[in-house]
Amino acid sequence: MSSAVELRAPGPRGTPPLLARLVDDAALFPPGNASMPDAVRGHLDGRVGEWAGVMGLFLCPASRLAELITELIKVKPAKPIALSLVIDTGLGGVPKAVSIVESRSELLALRMVEMPAPSDVDEVWLERVSEFVPEDVIRVVEPRRGGAEWLDGVRRVIEHGSWPKLRCGGLSQENFPSVEEVGDFLSVVSGGGVAFKATAGLHKAVRHTDEQGFTHHGFLNLLVATARSLSGRDVREALASTDAEALTAEAKALSDQAAHAVRGVFASYGSCSLAEPVADLEGLGLL
Repeated sequence: MSSAVELRAPGPRGTPPLLARLVDDAALFPPGNASMPDAVRGHLDGRVGEWAGVMGLFLCPASRLAELITELIKVKPAKPIALSLVIDTGLGGVPKAVSIVESRSELLALRMVEMPAPSDVDEVWLERVSEFVPEDVIRVVEPRRGGAEWLDGVRRVIEHGSWPKLRCGGLSQENFPSVEEVGDFLSVVSGGGVAFKATAGLHKAVRHTDEQGFTHHGFLNLLVATARSLSGRDVREALASTDAEALTAEAKALSDQAAHAVRGVFASYGSCSLAEPVADLEGLGLL
């Protein structure tokens, strides 16, 4: 299976290892909801842009795969787009979707398959995921959050060799996990010997409250918290912090070896914009 390290090949301008390939392109997903032509154009421009090294995979729902291929045939990319296929058509649709991607290897390179888990995350379902997704493709499974059962589901995903996904926000307050829940998740994952992926809600580098009153986790908070989880320090303090200067200083103090270790756990997160996180990182002096 591909690893988090392989997905983080160095980018242009010597992107810091803590940030290499951190931001997966989720332009097709809310709140961005880009059209397919705009999403593809934006991704191809980002691949050769100033901060291409920060950009990771292109995320596409399985239900829009034909639309993506049609657009790529029009634009004829110089090299295949590194793809994460997000399964929104049910587990039974995975083999066909994977087959379609693999038949278009001049346009698409399948790196990851992501899907929500059933509420009980049972072993039979996880076995089918393993059967349907090729061995050299990363499997990402999102257990439904809530209560101790959620963390049990996270453990089963890890034991099965898949990456768990952490949803950090959404359209209602219930979609935003608490600091305690994220801390518990990091405790399970950092001791599990596998990476995780985050999604939704991480619109800015540092924890903040938006105009709707929702308090968002920051992706820089999550990076620093992951570093602390690996060194036995206070994870929840890092997750709850709104001190951009202190978080930046702590991130900058990480050695390259420590940064690689962090990203071996926190592999990437999906964002509907590359410009927004890059602007935050530049403003903080991290890029």
